[in-house]
Amino acid sequence: MIDTIIPTTTEAAEPVTADGTPKMSARDVSVFYGPKQALQSVSVDIHDDKVTAFIGPSGCGKSTFLRCLNRMNDTIPAARVTGDISLDGQDIYASKMDVVQLRARVGMVFQKPNPFPKSIFENVAYGPRIHGLADGKNELEAIVEKSLKRAGLWDEVKDRLQESGTALSGGQQQRLCIARAIAVDPEVILMDEPCSALDPIATAKIEELIHELRGRYAIAIVTHNMQQAARVSQRTAFFHLGEMVEYGRTKDIFTNPREQRTQDYITGRYG
Repeated sequence: MIDTIIPTTTEAAEPVTADGTPKMSARDVSVFYGPKQALQSVSVDIHDDKVTAFIGPSGCGKSTFLRCLNRMNDTIPAARVTGDISLDGQDIYASKMDVVQLRARVGMVFQKPNPFPKSIFENVAYGPRIHGLADGKNELEAIVEKSLKRAGLWDEVKDRLQESGTALSGGQQQRLCIARAIAVDPEVILMDEPCSALDPIATAKIEELIHELRGRYAIAIVTHNMQQAARVSQRTAFFHLGEMVEYGRTKDIFTNPREQRTQDYITGRYG
């Protein structure tokens, strides 16, 4: 049973209201799958210089909400999203929004590593190539190297770039997927339980990577692991039964929650 989780964060003790203009802002977002409502009136801000964690028990709606942030729910015919979500003040659900470009700006890393059945190099080069981000082979090679370095993978794979990405270990595959996401120079990175299929050593490397990427990208992460949320995030939103119960500074959520349901969850009474 978990009594108290104290985040290991170095952020200054500033109020949540002093965060400044958010990179992404969600207001009263609800999601329906046919007649069933999966998410009810969620409002959250995601900032450039902070990692935002979404926690809560299975089926609470946290991954459903994450998928709203780059319109991944569009791929589900029965899904309907209401409310407002903006990126730099622009409505991402506006009819004029280019969804392909949106997903380049708001990248996603999934629960299970999903490298393409291509070489390590081609996994990372794919996005920049189709989006026309590289002028020639040399620039493409530079993007691949920079992305692998930012993902903490370059030193491990620099001599085997033509080998299949699927031949890497699970933790390496997940870092390759992160390299693939950042190769198109996104502004936001969404991570849906990126460590749930990894061993503790690989998990530690991903968490270290999240710390390194913070500030370079706005990051939102869904996790079942409360200790992980405490370690990597500066803001936390707690979801339960399709509602966002509480959102605030990670330290406050884990040590002085305002809501009884939050207190019950972090102390292990349910979940």
